[in-house]
Amino acid sequence: MHFLMILLPVFGIFVTGFIGQKILKFDIAGLSKMSLYILSPFLAFKTFYSHQLTSAYAYYAFYVLILCIGLIVLVYLWSKICHYRNQDNCALILASCFMNNGNYGTPVILVFFGSAGFDIAVILMVLQQFVMSTLGTYFAAKGSNDVEGISQRTVLKKVLRMPIVHGALLGLIFQILHIPLSKEILLAVGMIGDSSIPVIMLILGMQLATLHIKQIELPKISFALILRLIVSPLWAVLLVYFMPLDLMAKKILIVLAAMPTAANTTLMSVQFNTKPQLVSSATFFSTVLSLITLPIVLMLVQPPVMNL
Repeated sequence: MHFLMILLPVFGIFVTGFIGQKILKFDIAGLSKMSLYILSPFLAFKTFYSHQLTSAYAYYAFYVLILCIGLIVLVYLWSKICHYRNQDNCALILASCFMNNGNYGTPVILVFFGSAGFDIAVILMVLQQFVMSTLGTYFAAKGSNDVEGISQRTVLKKVLRMPIVHGALLGLIFQILHIPLSKEILLAVGMIGDSSIPVIMLILGMQLATLHIKQIELPKISFALILRLIVSPLWAVLLVYFMPLDLMAKKILIVLAAMPTAANTTLMSVQFNTKPQLVSSATFFSTVLSLITLPIVLMLVQPPVMNL
Protein backbone atom coordinates (compact mmCIF):
# COMPACT_ATOMS: atom_id res chain seq x y z
CA MET A 1 0.00 0.00 0.00
CA HIS A 2 2.86 2.39 0.83
CA PHE A 3 4.34 1.66 -2.58
CA LEU A 4 1.08 2.45 -4.41
CA MET A 5 0.57 5.66 -2.42
CA ILE A 6 4.07 6.83 -3.44
CA LEU A 7 3.23 6.36 -7.11
CA LEU A 8 -0.29 7.83 -7.01
CA PRO A 9 0.88 11.49 -7.32
CA VAL A 10 3.24 10.53 -10.16
CA PHE A 11 0.46 8.98 -12.24
CA GLY A 12 -1.86 11.84 -11.28
CA ILE A 13 0.55 14.36 -12.84
CA PHE A 14 0.92 12.19 -15.96
CA VAL A 15 -2.87 12.09 -16.36
CA THR A 16 -3.18 15.85 -15.82
CA GLY A 17 -0.63 16.54 -18.57
CA PHE A 18 -2.35 14.03 -20.86
CA ILE A 19 -5.80 15.61 -20.42
CA GLY A 20 -4.42 19.14 -20.67
CA GLN A 21 -2.75 18.37 -23.98
CA LYS A 22 -5.85 16.73 -25.41
CA ILE A 23 -7.99 19.77 -24.57
CA LEU A 24 -5.63 22.76 -24.85
CA LYS A 25 -3.02 21.58 -27.39
CA PHE A 26 0.09 23.04 -25.74
CA ASP A 27 3.36 23.67 -27.56
CA ILE A 28 5.26 20.70 -26.12
CA ALA A 29 8.56 21.66 -27.74
CA GLY A 30 8.37 25.17 -26.24
CA LEU A 31 7.53 23.88 -22.76
CA SER A 32 10.28 21.30 -23.00
CA LYS A 33 12.80 23.95 -23.99
CA MET A 34 11.72 26.14 -21.08
CA SER A 35 12.11 23.29 -18.60
CA LEU A 36 15.44 22.11 -20.01
CA TYR A 37 17.05 25.55 -20.36
CA ILE A 38 15.59 27.43 -17.39
CA LEU A 39 14.16 25.15 -14.67
CA SER A 40 16.47 22.10 -14.80
CA PRO A 41 19.76 24.06 -14.47
CA PHE A 42 18.52 25.53 -11.18
CA LEU A 43 17.64 22.05 -9.93
CA ALA A 44 21.09 20.76 -10.94
CA PHE A 45 22.79 23.69 -9.16
CA LYS A 46 20.74 23.19 -5.99
CA THR A 47 21.38 19.43 -5.96
CA PHE A 48 25.16 19.72 -6.29
CA TYR A 49 25.45 22.74 -4.00
CA SER A 50 23.34 21.31 -1.17
CA HIS A 51 24.67 17.76 -0.82
CA GLN A 52 28.06 17.43 0.82
CA LEU A 53 30.73 15.41 -0.99
CA THR A 54 32.00 12.41 1.00
CA SER A 55 34.40 9.52 0.38
CA ALA A 56 31.40 7.30 -0.38
CA TYR A 57 30.87 9.33 -3.55
CA ALA A 58 33.86 7.59 -5.16
CA TYR A 59 32.33 4.11 -4.89
CA TYR A 60 28.87 5.30 -5.80
CA ALA A 61 30.19 7.33 -8.76
CA PHE A 62 32.01 4.25 -10.06
CA TYR A 63 28.84 2.20 -9.69
CA VAL A 64 26.57 4.69 -11.48
CA LEU A 65 29.02 5.13 -14.35
CA ILE A 66 29.73 1.42 -14.89
CA LEU A 67 26.04 0.53 -14.59
CA CYS A 68 25.19 3.09 -17.28
CA ILE A 69 28.10 2.16 -19.58
CA GLY A 70 27.27 -1.55 -19.34
CA LEU A 71 23.68 -0.89 -20.45
CA ILE A 72 24.87 1.41 -23.26
CA VAL A 73 27.13 -1.37 -24.55
CA LEU A 74 24.17 -3.78 -24.61
CA VAL A 75 22.10 -1.25 -26.56
CA TYR A 76 24.92 -0.82 -29.08
CA LEU A 77 25.23 -4.59 -29.54
CA TRP A 78 21.48 -5.03 -29.98
CA SER A 79 21.30 -2.10 -32.42
CA LYS A 80 24.13 -3.67 -34.40
CA ILE A 81 22.33 -7.02 -34.56
CA CYS A 82 19.03 -5.40 -35.60
CA HIS A 83 20.70 -2.93 -37.98
CA TYR A 84 19.13 0.07 -36.24
CA ARG A 85 20.00 3.57 -37.35
CA ASN A 86 21.97 6.02 -35.23
CA GLN A 87 18.79 7.80 -34.12
CA ASP A 88 17.15 4.54 -33.02
CA ASN A 89 20.28 3.55 -31.11
CA CYS A 90 20.46 6.90 -29.27
CA ALA A 91 16.74 6.85 -28.48
CA LEU A 92 17.06 3.36 -27.00
CA ILE A 93 19.93 4.55 -24.81
CA LEU A 94 17.77 7.40 -23.49
CA ALA A 95 14.87 4.98 -22.97
CA SER A 96 16.75 2.28 -21.09
CA CYS A 97 20.04 3.45 -19.54
CA PHE A 98 18.93 6.21 -17.14
CA MET A 99 16.71 5.42 -14.16
CA ASN A 100 14.30 7.58 -12.22
CA ASN A 101 15.92 7.54 -8.78
CA GLY A 102 14.80 11.08 -7.92
CA ASN A 103 11.10 11.77 -7.42
CA TYR A 104 10.38 8.02 -7.72
CA GLY A 105 13.41 6.26 -6.27
CA THR A 106 14.15 8.33 -3.17
CA PRO A 107 10.63 8.08 -1.65
CA VAL A 108 10.64 4.30 -2.21
CA ILE A 109 14.02 3.97 -0.49
CA LEU A 110 12.86 6.16 2.40
CA VAL A 111 9.81 3.95 3.00
CA PHE A 112 11.66 0.63 2.83
CA PHE A 113 15.09 1.52 4.24
CA GLY A 114 14.50 4.54 6.49
CA SER A 115 16.48 7.76 6.84
CA ALA A 116 19.90 6.06 6.59
CA GLY A 117 18.88 4.55 3.26
CA PHE A 118 17.46 7.87 2.13
CA ASP A 119 20.87 9.54 2.55
CA ILE A 120 22.42 6.97 0.21
CA ALA A 121 19.56 7.43 -2.27
CA VAL A 122 20.18 11.19 -2.34
CA ILE A 123 23.86 10.64 -3.16
CA LEU A 124 22.88 8.29 -5.98
CA MET A 125 20.33 10.83 -7.21
CA VAL A 126 23.02 13.53 -7.40
CA LEU A 127 25.42 11.27 -9.30
CA GLN A 128 22.74 9.98 -11.64
CA GLN A 129 21.73 13.56 -12.37
CA PHE A 130 25.29 14.38 -13.40
CA VAL A 131 25.62 11.30 -15.64
CA MET A 132 22.26 12.04 -17.25
CA SER A 133 23.18 15.70 -17.74
CA THR A 134 26.34 14.73 -19.61
CA LEU A 135 26.04 11.29 -21.20
CA GLY A 136 22.28 11.63 -21.61
CA THR A 137 22.61 14.99 -23.32
CA TYR A 138 25.42 13.61 -25.48
CA PHE A 139 23.30 10.77 -26.89
CA ALA A 140 20.23 13.00 -27.26
CA ALA A 141 22.33 15.44 -29.30
CA LYS A 142 23.98 12.65 -31.26
CA GLY A 143 20.58 11.21 -32.20
CA SER A 144 19.14 14.56 -33.26
CA ASN A 145 20.70 14.26 -36.70
CA ASP A 146 20.18 10.84 -38.24
CA VAL A 147 23.34 10.96 -40.29
CA GLU A 148 25.94 8.28 -39.71
CA GLY A 149 29.36 9.67 -38.87
CA ILE A 150 28.08 12.98 -37.48
CA SER A 151 30.99 15.05 -36.21
CA GLN A 152 31.80 14.30 -32.55
CA ARG A 153 32.89 17.90 -32.18
CA THR A 154 29.40 19.06 -33.19
CA VAL A 155 27.81 16.73 -30.65
CA LEU A 156 30.14 17.84 -27.87
CA LYS A 157 29.44 21.49 -28.66
CA LYS A 158 25.73 20.82 -28.20
CA VAL A 159 26.39 19.12 -24.86
CA LEU A 160 28.60 21.95 -23.61
CA ARG A 161 25.95 24.50 -24.55
CA MET A 162 23.34 22.82 -22.33
CA PRO A 163 22.68 24.96 -19.22
CA ILE A 164 21.93 21.90 -17.08
CA VAL A 165 25.59 20.87 -17.37
CA HIS A 166 26.66 24.39 -16.39
CA GLY A 167 24.27 24.35 -13.43
CA ALA A 168 25.67 21.06 -12.11
CA LEU A 169 29.30 22.15 -12.48
CA LEU A 170 28.62 25.57 -10.95
CA GLY A 171 26.88 23.99 -7.95
CA LEU A 172 29.83 21.64 -7.46
CA ILE A 173 32.33 24.51 -7.70
CA PHE A 174 30.35 26.62 -5.21
CA GLN A 175 30.30 23.70 -2.76
CA ILE A 176 34.02 22.87 -3.09
CA LEU A 177 35.04 26.53 -2.71
CA HIS A 178 32.56 26.99 0.18
CA ILE A 179 30.93 30.01 -1.46
CA PRO A 180 28.04 31.04 0.80
CA LEU A 181 24.61 31.96 -0.54
CA SER A 182 21.95 33.79 1.42
CA LYS A 183 18.73 32.06 2.47
CA GLU A 184 16.80 34.28 0.08
CA ILE A 185 18.91 33.24 -2.91
CA LEU A 186 18.73 29.56 -1.96
CA LEU A 187 14.96 29.86 -1.57
CA ALA A 188 14.61 31.39 -5.04
CA VAL A 189 16.91 28.78 -6.59
CA GLY A 190 14.99 26.01 -4.83
CA MET A 191 11.60 27.28 -5.94
CA ILE A 192 12.66 27.44 -9.59
CA GLY A 193 14.55 24.13 -9.50
CA ASP A 194 11.90 22.15 -7.62
CA SER A 195 9.23 23.28 -10.07
CA SER A 196 11.07 21.41 -12.83
CA ILE A 197 10.05 18.03 -11.40
CA PRO A 198 6.25 18.34 -11.83
CA VAL A 199 6.72 20.26 -15.09
CA ILE A 200 8.80 17.41 -16.53
CA MET A 201 6.11 14.88 -15.57
CA LEU A 202 3.39 17.10 -17.04
CA ILE A 203 5.36 17.29 -20.31
CA LEU A 204 5.64 13.50 -20.34
CA GLY A 205 1.86 13.23 -20.00
CA MET A 206 1.44 15.76 -22.82
CA GLN A 207 3.85 13.84 -25.03
CA LEU A 208 1.88 10.64 -24.43
CA ALA A 209 -1.29 12.46 -25.54
CA THR A 210 0.24 12.89 -29.01
CA LEU A 211 1.10 9.20 -29.31
CA HIS A 212 -0.93 7.02 -31.65
CA ILE A 213 -1.11 3.23 -31.40
CA LYS A 214 0.41 2.83 -34.85
CA GLN A 215 3.45 4.85 -33.75
CA ILE A 216 4.34 2.45 -30.93
CA GLU A 217 7.48 0.56 -31.97
CA LEU A 218 6.77 -2.55 -29.93
CA PRO A 219 10.05 -4.46 -30.53
CA LYS A 220 12.18 -1.44 -29.57
CA ILE A 221 10.07 -0.50 -26.56
CA SER A 222 10.04 -4.12 -25.38
CA PHE A 223 13.83 -4.26 -25.53
CA ALA A 224 14.10 -0.97 -23.61
CA LEU A 225 11.71 -2.24 -20.91
CA ILE A 226 13.56 -5.54 -20.49
CA LEU A 227 16.87 -3.71 -20.21
CA ARG A 228 15.54 -1.09 -17.78
CA LEU A 229 13.47 -3.28 -15.44
CA ILE A 230 15.18 -6.69 -15.58
CA VAL A 231 18.72 -6.53 -16.95
CA SER A 232 19.66 -3.37 -15.04
CA PRO A 233 19.04 -4.78 -11.52
CA LEU A 234 20.75 -8.06 -12.49
CA TRP A 235 23.79 -6.10 -13.72
CA ALA A 236 23.68 -4.16 -10.43
CA VAL A 237 23.81 -7.43 -8.43
CA LEU A 238 27.01 -8.38 -10.24
CA LEU A 239 28.55 -4.95 -9.70
CA VAL A 240 27.83 -4.63 -5.97
CA TYR A 241 29.14 -8.14 -5.30
CA PHE A 242 32.68 -6.83 -5.81
CA MET A 243 32.22 -3.50 -4.00
CA PRO A 244 33.39 -2.93 -0.38
CA LEU A 245 30.04 -1.57 0.82
CA ASP A 246 27.76 -2.60 3.68
CA LEU A 247 24.79 -4.86 2.96
CA MET A 248 22.13 -2.16 3.16
CA ALA A 249 23.99 0.03 0.66
CA LYS A 250 24.23 -2.90 -1.75
CA LYS A 251 20.49 -3.54 -1.46
CA ILE A 252 19.71 0.11 -2.15
CA LEU A 253 21.95 0.16 -5.23
CA ILE A 254 20.12 -2.88 -6.62
CA VAL A 255 16.66 -1.44 -5.93
CA LEU A 256 17.54 1.90 -7.54
CA ALA A 257 18.85 0.07 -10.62
CA ALA A 258 15.35 -1.41 -11.03
CA MET A 259 13.65 1.99 -11.23
CA PRO A 260 11.78 2.97 -14.43
CA THR A 261 13.17 5.30 -17.09
CA ALA A 262 13.95 8.83 -15.95
CA ALA A 263 11.38 11.41 -17.11
CA ASN A 264 14.22 13.83 -17.94
CA THR A 265 15.06 11.70 -20.98
CA THR A 266 11.72 12.70 -22.52
CA LEU A 267 12.75 16.35 -22.25
CA MET A 268 16.03 15.63 -24.00
CA SER A 269 14.42 13.58 -26.75
CA VAL A 270 11.84 16.32 -27.43
CA GLN A 271 14.46 19.08 -27.44
CA PHE A 272 16.78 17.27 -29.86
CA ASN A 273 14.02 15.43 -31.74
CA THR A 274 15.55 12.06 -30.89
CA LYS A 275 12.46 9.91 -31.41
CA PRO A 276 10.47 11.45 -28.52
CA GLN A 277 7.55 9.08 -29.12
CA LEU A 278 9.76 6.08 -28.44
CA VAL A 279 11.44 7.59 -25.38
CA SER A 280 8.23 8.91 -23.78
CA SER A 281 6.45 5.58 -24.40
CA ALA A 282 9.28 3.66 -22.75
CA THR A 283 9.23 6.07 -19.80
CA PHE A 284 5.50 5.67 -19.28
CA PHE A 285 5.31 1.89 -19.75
CA SER A 286 8.36 1.28 -17.57
CA THR A 287 6.70 3.32 -14.81
CA VAL A 288 3.49 1.29 -15.14
CA LEU A 289 5.28 -2.07 -15.28
CA SER A 290 7.43 -1.14 -12.29
CA LEU A 291 4.29 -1.64 -10.21
CA ILE A 292 4.92 -5.33 -10.84
CA THR A 293 8.70 -5.59 -11.15
CA LEU A 294 9.81 -3.29 -8.33
CA PRO A 295 7.90 -5.10 -5.53
CA ILE A 296 9.55 -8.33 -6.73
CA VAL A 297 13.01 -6.75 -6.50
CA LEU A 298 12.21 -5.32 -3.05
CA MET A 299 11.02 -8.75 -1.89
CA LEU A 300 14.21 -10.42 -3.12
CA VAL A 301 16.55 -7.99 -1.34
CA GLN A 302 14.65 -8.09 1.96
CA PRO A 303 15.47 -10.81 4.54
CA PRO A 304 16.19 -13.60 4.07
CA VAL A 305 18.94 -11.70 2.30
CA MET A 306 21.04 -12.73 -0.67
CA ASN A 307 24.73 -13.01 0.20
CA LEU A 308 26.37 -10.12 -1.63
